[in-house]
Amino acid sequence: MFAGTRPTYIGVREGKLAACPDSPNCVCSQASAQDKEHSIAPFPYTSSPEQAMAAVKAAVQSVPRAKVVTERKNYLYAEFTSALLGFVDDVEFYVDETEKVIHVRSASRLGKSDLGVNRTRVEAIRAKLKDLATSP
Repeated sequence: MFAGTRPTYIGVREGKLAACPDSPNCVCSQASAQDKEHSIAPFPYTSSPEQAMAAVKAAVQSVPRAKVVTERKNYLYAEFTSALLGFVDDVEFYVDETEKVIHVRSASRLGKSDLGVNRTRVEAIRAKLKDLATSP
């Protein structure tokens, strides 16, 4: 019902995910640490990048109403649809092999406030990946 239009800025450009807008309905691990409203920690990993992305994909697919849209070796893009009214959030994961982290960006397509849904979602995925940092 409130899906909105898929953004054209989705993806990685020069090693970066898109910056969050001024609205409080987005979090990104590449936001400045001083930007407490939008900043969130990336997911560290010690396994291979391929194993790390496979774990992220499994975690995403375990969430109801999640749909993987784009999957590449170092990038995953998924849409999450809310049960009530069908709002869609765009969530991206990008492997930074130099830093050994997976960067994440989660943003609402519509509205201004998300009541913390995007931050909560990223932290729930982080919890599902708790063993990722110690994987072989």
